[in-house]
Amino acid sequence: MQPGYPPQQPAPVDNNMTMSIVSIFLFWPLAIPAIINASKVNPLLQQGDYAGAQAAAAESKKWSKWALIVGIVIWGVTILCCLASFALSGSTTNSL
Repeated sequence: MQPGYPPQQPAPVDNNMTMSIVSIFLFWPLAIPAIINASKVNPLLQQGDYAGAQAAAAESKKWSKWALIVGIVIWGVTILCCLASFALSGSTTNSL
């Protein structure tokens, strides 16, 4: 470190809280670990544990992505099943 220069601050870590909260509406069982890990990031940064904060942010992002993927797939399958059900029920009605 050169004299007269302040110590270099590490880059800020995104805690992914927004993505974690959005994912709770799609598939909450996987979103809960995402929110727990996202809530750990800022306290770890305040303690100076930059590596721990990065690890918690990465875990939060991983769980959020899985919750989003699983939730979108489940919603998609549900919508397709409903559309197929309506299509089949409409085509099998007997007219008098």
